[in-house]
Amino acid sequence: MFTPSLAVQRIAAQSQRPATRPGPEVISLATGDPDFATPAFIQRALIDAIENGYTHYVENQGDHELRQAIASQLESVSGNAYSIDQVVVTHGASGALSAAILATINPGDRVLLPEPTYSLYADLVQFAGGIPVYVRQTPGFHLDFDVLESEAANARMIVLCHPCNPTGVVYRRDELEALAALAERHELLVLCDEAYDHIIFDDTEFVSSLEVPELRDRLLYCQTFSKTYAMTGWRIGYLVAPSAIAAAAARIHRTFASAMNAAVQRAALAALTTPNDFPEQMRREYQVRREMVPEFLAGTPGITVNPTDGTFYSFIRYEQEIPSTQVAAAAIEQGVAIRAGSEYGPGGEHHVRIAFSSERQQLTEGLLRLRTLFTTLANR
Repeated sequence: MFTPSLAVQRIAAQSQRPATRPGPEVISLATGDPDFATPAFIQRALIDAIENGYTHYVENQGDHELRQAIASQLESVSGNAYSIDQVVVTHGASGALSAAILATINPGDRVLLPEPTYSLYADLVQFAGGIPVYVRQTPGFHLDFDVLESEAANARMIVLCHPCNPTGVVYRRDELEALAALAERHELLVLCDEAYDHIIFDDTEFVSSLEVPELRDRLLYCQTFSKTYAMTGWRIGYLVAPSAIAAAAARIHRTFASAMNAAVQRAALAALTTPNDFPEQMRREYQVRREMVPEFLAGTPGITVNPTDGTFYSFIRYEQEIPSTQVAAAAIEQGVAIRAGSEYGPGGEHHVRIAFSSERQQLTEGLLRLRTLFTTLANR
């Protein structure tokens, strides 16, 4: 009889992530997958790369030109120079997160997760044998430094999703600076996942962790092409870290994934180096869809639609004393898929997350079904 490894058992026992996706008969407002097609110039770059012979193994840490382009972009954001030795091209942001955590976390290490936050982090910490420590944030889902300070002793790392999936919060500059000071006091590594950095609304200021000088020597920065260029299925992202950590992460990534797809890396290079306004076009459309959420749910009894500063998610609070997993299950019966708030940590209970990354007609119908669902729950 087969017994899964202890790593599998740890993840299975603790993970809140759904194991399946909804079927085609269900309107999905559950998945962070842009409905936009990848831009034609990126598609063409992939075809050109294949025709030009990019069909063989490449350097394990990533295509040299792509890493150079990433380093140049980082310099334009931060004002500091980066070497290509600090850049590791990975199998999506998930590969970057996995490599970063497995390269730095030992069994028993405590990793602080300000929550609600992306549920993959806790699974990866469990995978490495570390201890995920959920740290409650303020009622508005910003960093609570009193709580962080109380948990920081003997911790190894803090992981921040910025802008935050699922809450849509964008952390302020003063928060990032205070986080840097706390990390220095307690010698913490800071893993910052900025997958949604191009999806910012209204007059909200986005300050990248790259722009905080005090973080530089302890920052592990994860990024992806998935959200900015509608390339979720292409599976390409990258990690940027101090050279020694980058080398360790590259060894981990090489061990479980080997080198990245050569032609896809050339397409990613085109995404970075070809002048285009595609990310801004998507952002404007997401802004319209963001406004549709409170519009179609207005007046629905028993819910509060929390404001969204960034990302394409709305984190909705409901008043009924029902576990969020049951609300998500009831939504499926109503023909719409959403995510249970408890997936993102204890502070997510009594919330659900919806993604407005679907086209407007589907989003409209999904929201109307949710309106019916929440009205029914409120009248029970």
